[in-house]
Amino acid sequence: MKTVAIVQARMGSTRYPGKVMLPICGTPMIGLLLQRLSGARNIDQIVLATSDDARNEPLAKYVRELGHSVFQGSENDVLGRYYLAAQGAGADTVVRITGDCPLVDPSLVDEMIAAYRDAAVDYLGNGSPPTYPDGLDVEVFSFKALEAAARQATSAADREHVTPFLRRSDKFSRANHADAADESGERWTVDEPEDFEVISNVFQHFHPRRDFGWREVLALRREHSGWFEGNRHLIRNEGSQLGAGQKLWRHAKRVIPGGNMLLSKRAEMFLPEQWPAYFSRAKGCRVWDLDGREYIDMSIMGIGTNTLGYGEPSVDAAVREVIDAGNMSTLNCPEEVYLADRLIELHPWAQMVRLARTGGEANAIAIRIARAASGRDKVAFCGYHGWHDWYLAANLGDEKTLGSHLLPGLAPNGVPRNLRNTILPFNFNRFDELQVLVDQHSIGVIMMEVSRNRDPEPGFLQRVRDLATARGIVLIFDECTSGFRQTLGGLHLQYGVEPDIVMLGKALGNGYAITAAVGRREVMEVAQTSFISSTFWTERIGPAAALKTLAVMERTRSYEQITRTGETINAGWKKLAEMHGLPVEISGLPALTSFAIKSPRRLAYKTLITQEMLAKGYLAANSVYVCTEHTPQIVDAYMQALDPIFALIKSCEEGRDVNSLLSGPVCHDGFKRLN
Repeated sequence: MKTVAIVQARMGSTRYPGKVMLPICGTPMIGLLLQRLSGARNIDQIVLATSDDARNEPLAKYVRELGHSVFQGSENDVLGRYYLAAQGAGADTVVRITGDCPLVDPSLVDEMIAAYRDAAVDYLGNGSPPTYPDGLDVEVFSFKALEAAARQATSAADREHVTPFLRRSDKFSRANHADAADESGERWTVDEPEDFEVISNVFQHFHPRRDFGWREVLALRREHSGWFEGNRHLIRNEGSQLGAGQKLWRHAKRVIPGGNMLLSKRAEMFLPEQWPAYFSRAKGCRVWDLDGREYIDMSIMGIGTNTLGYGEPSVDAAVREVIDAGNMSTLNCPEEVYLADRLIELHPWAQMVRLARTGGEANAIAIRIARAASGRDKVAFCGYHGWHDWYLAANLGDEKTLGSHLLPGLAPNGVPRNLRNTILPFNFNRFDELQVLVDQHSIGVIMMEVSRNRDPEPGFLQRVRDLATARGIVLIFDECTSGFRQTLGGLHLQYGVEPDIVMLGKALGNGYAITAAVGRREVMEVAQTSFISSTFWTERIGPAAALKTLAVMERTRSYEQITRTGETINAGWKKLAEMHGLPVEISGLPALTSFAIKSPRRLAYKTLITQEMLAKGYLAANSVYVCTEHTPQIVDAYMQALDPIFALIKSCEEGRDVNSLLSGPVCHDGFKRLN
């Protein structure tokens, strides 16, 4: 009867990539594990089971050089990979060891193999309940049981791991091997960098010995407890409870400041410790996470980029066509001229266009051109919602919060110091505040949104236009968000007020990066006297996507459809609020609608909604950025799913503790440093 230890390891660990090949005392961690495991007398062969991902080639090569067998199989079907590895080795009995447990004790492995034989069961482990330190996990089971699991297990959770089906199904006999004392609170595995530091401390202490036993490590912990403190905050087997997205998000926060490239997409803004965080694919208004779970997106739809839904076929086809033809070259792409013509056609008051790829870029271009055209650098900024990228860049931070390691002439956030004194805010619909700014300062630019969270009061926009004209001020409308939501072009067209420059973006490319500053010739031509340029403003995908997106919008009148859908959603929220007696405030354009429950616990309620709706298969909070794929049937089902959650919130308003209903922390409400 052949007993084979199969070590499960790969380089693409979500939380700690490449950990198995990190050196400890000059030897890769996997090498230390294999050397220690080789001391087990009851094992006939050791096999590494890794995936066929190219990243694992250095790992496989190294292990083969050590003289061990290597099997490479599926990246995602770990159970299938493990079964084929055992089959190839001719195993009768399988010992499962994971590659992140370098303190594996050969004497404990021998002890468990003997216990397995004595118990005459299909499966024996030492983790139900655990009594050994985390990192000494050993499982022993028959090849026949493994084969049955590989053939019968169908769920993603069972295929992603090796033994859940064996441990759960009533088709297999099981036993647990426990120690006399409970040391399960010790953590000797390597899932995070803090774990690696602890394990390194152990090997460095015993170096050059590598045959020390686990009880010697326990004695070391009692003698030098400080060496083991770095990972005490981590939870045993937490990885098995986290989705792939949450694991990757934790790693992301170590390698990317804030975790990602956009504050509005941070997991903590939705559902801390539970939000899927990443998608594998998206289509229509549906999103699949890294674990293959499907959700209906009744949330922010790519932060408002996809009014035609994810993966609109004709837009994607246009993009594929230009990719096949070539995205970049020394020559210019003609699509940028075609797009400029189309945007001018949609905005008859304008004559020139500059293209960019992000809202922040379009804002920066517009501000720079406007300052040059007016000859004055002060900007009256209408900041009633406060999310302009350029505004945040110019105003966030001070020396107390960001430190004083600055270059001469720079503010703490790296913006020229004089810029911080040239941006002067006024409130939306407060023309009197703008008038004071213009009277007291040499204002060269007025920058504002036409509408977003609330409508402009009658005459407000026209008074701003008249003031700008009278004082020689360049008027900029930021419609990166509001454009193409209620009309084919900027929302200002509905109000009949013409700016000097309008920024358009977000929905313009239906998910592909393209933005535009569209303006009057006498203002825009100033760009020729200032270096405003970027290599990737000349790529072809963005303009091609925009041209096709505009064609689909015009043909389907998508802006009218999403407005009607948004109005239906607003009516549904109001009806639910009235049914349950909740004070709800609804704001925003119908196609960019949101609600807030007027309560000191509003953030907790928002978190509760997200948590409960996620369990029902929805990405949802208190905002819906509407797309054409939000059909009446989808909206009706969404409202039905939301109904009992409003009832829960009502019970909390009547005295129930909302925190008792939450499985994790309350979501963030804005900028917050992430550790």
